[in-house]
Amino acid sequence: MIYKKFLKCVNDEPTIRKFFILFIIGFSIIFMGVIILMVAAMLCDDSVNLGALIFIGPFPIVVGAGPKASLMILFSIILAVLSIIMFLLLRREIKKASL
Repeated sequence: MIYKKFLKCVNDEPTIRKFFILFIIGFSIIFMGVIILMVAAMLCDDSVNLGALIFIGPFPIVVGAGPKASLMILFSIILAVLSIIMFLLLRREIKKASL
């Protein structure tokens, strides 16, 4: 329903449609991940693991804590590399569409 209203607003361009679909998928995955983390934190009394990767410009900052921090850091680096690849692929796609 919201998707159809959005498409009417942007004149049904294919690039905008792809972006909107990817945005909705990404938002849904993040939302489900937060729900899963909340449920897991309530059900488990084990130790906490943390791994994060923060981009400030071109420089990544990697942070980790807990017994399995190295695994969490590795996972966050893999996700960061995948996000950069997706960004570059979408950028190339947008350039092809504009030519």
